[in-house]
Amino acid sequence: MKRLTFLSILSHLWVQWIMLGSILADTFMLYPNIFYNVPQSLQTGMDFMKVASPHTYFPPLGAASIVTGILALALGWRFKVARYWILFSMLMIVVEGAVSMIFEWPRNEIMFIEGTKMHSAAFLQQTAHEFLIVHWFRVAFNIIASILIFIGFMRYDKS
Repeated sequence: MKRLTFLSILSHLWVQWIMLGSILADTFMLYPNIFYNVPQSLQTGMDFMKVASPHTYFPPLGAASIVTGILALALGWRFKVARYWILFSMLMIVVEGAVSMIFEWPRNEIMFIEGTKMHSAAFLQQTAHEFLIVHWFRVAFNIIASILIFIGFMRYDKS
């Protein structure tokens, strides 16, 4: 059972680090190109992301993070040294997911689906600005979640 718990916490740590690396790649490589000259750059971004986009990548990765986190929490719960680290890491992931669904997804629809056909350039610029502000909260939640699960893993491993 201890080996299975170790593997579950390690799996969650691995998935969370992939999530963090992905969101940082979006932040520093993709988003500067998408948001540099709204609304024109939104269309350029859509043209670039015809085959795959963050929308096709992050929902399954987020689901994997939640599933591995629940498994790590369930198996690691009896180990008090790691319990709350895993729990609070999961809380950060849930909060990040909720922020994405509540604030980011509607703005994605406005910017990338409705676009200039339905909205003015000024409205799209404001929407992009709001998206980027909220995105930094998502980055922070991912960094915190990654640190917490790493500490939880290290505490568990030393127990």
